[in-house]
Amino acid sequence: MIQAKGYAVQGPESKFEPFSFERRELGASDVLIEIQYCGVCHSDIHQARNEWQNSIYPMVPGHEIVGRISQVGAEVSKFKEGDAAGVGCFVDSCRTCENCKDDFEQFCQKQAAQTYNSTEMDRITPTFGGYSNQIVVDENYALKVSADQNPANVAPLLCAGITTYSPLKRFGVGKGQKVGIVGLGGLGHMGVKLAVSMGAEVTVFSTSPSKEEDARKLGAHNFVVTKESENIKPLAGKFDFILDTVSAAHDLNMYLNLLKLNGAMVIVGVPNKPAEVHAFSLIGNNRTLAGSGIGGIAETQEMLDYCAENNITSDVEVIPIQQIEQAYERTVKGDVRYRFVIDMQSLA
Repeated sequence: MIQAKGYAVQGPESKFEPFSFERRELGASDVLIEIQYCGVCHSDIHQARNEWQNSIYPMVPGHEIVGRISQVGAEVSKFKEGDAAGVGCFVDSCRTCENCKDDFEQFCQKQAAQTYNSTEMDRITPTFGGYSNQIVVDENYALKVSADQNPANVAPLLCAGITTYSPLKRFGVGKGQKVGIVGLGGLGHMGVKLAVSMGAEVTVFSTSPSKEEDARKLGAHNFVVTKESENIKPLAGKFDFILDTVSAAHDLNMYLNLLKLNGAMVIVGVPNKPAEVHAFSLIGNNRTLAGSGIGGIAETQEMLDYCAENNITSDVEVIPIQQIEQAYERTVKGDVRYRFVIDMQSLA
């Protein structure tokens, strides 16, 4: 076995502490990645604190992983030692079900092996994530990362990037369309960058007037403070597409009513409580309300390649692992522009 070290929580109330554990020896199709950076996703916080009631302890979070290949198995063909590589939200799937065969491994009908707070496909071996110094993964579940981009800024693309890219592509966002981005956090700021790069006219909806300058720097054409209802009324029926990235309770009907004929609104944020949606909010203008998760391996690679070609990365604040508790508290307060990324070389 390969000896690894990271930071883990032992329970929902515990603090992060150094943690030693084992990774499997390399199989013929495996790669060993020395982790350089790992993004801090809000879902890490939910799971570390058992807010989704599905946590497995001890837990080493982290599914926005970027590093270098340090070793390859005998049959590996996609990577060589020294390559930049990434790992996203899952590390394996059954590979045989209909969804896996159609490149939707994230929706594996036998349940994909999540990068952490999960088990390998044997349903026994626990998975530990990227708040660690190295990870072993099958080459088919690793991703190629551009060597020309800053790896710290690339790391959040493995979750925040694909979570926003996937619905924008799925609903054909492009030139001439009016797109709304609800919320300007880790997901929202990536939604703005990507939608602008696709040619859309982008409007950011936020409860924070102080974020207008940032929104415009990111490329947004318009900014709407949602606390003031008079700002919303003139926009009824004006939008082709709205991406809702907010994880706090809010009124979906208000945004649905901004969609034009056959417009669509996609939810990627996960509030703790279910939302109420009035039927007339959907019936009017034939509107669609949808959800979207991450992408499969092929789409995630497509996103990484697109971002490299268009010089798109995440805006980050890099921290040492020893500051993870403070980073969690600041993330909950929305006090980060716009994603914390852990320098895993600080683990030494």
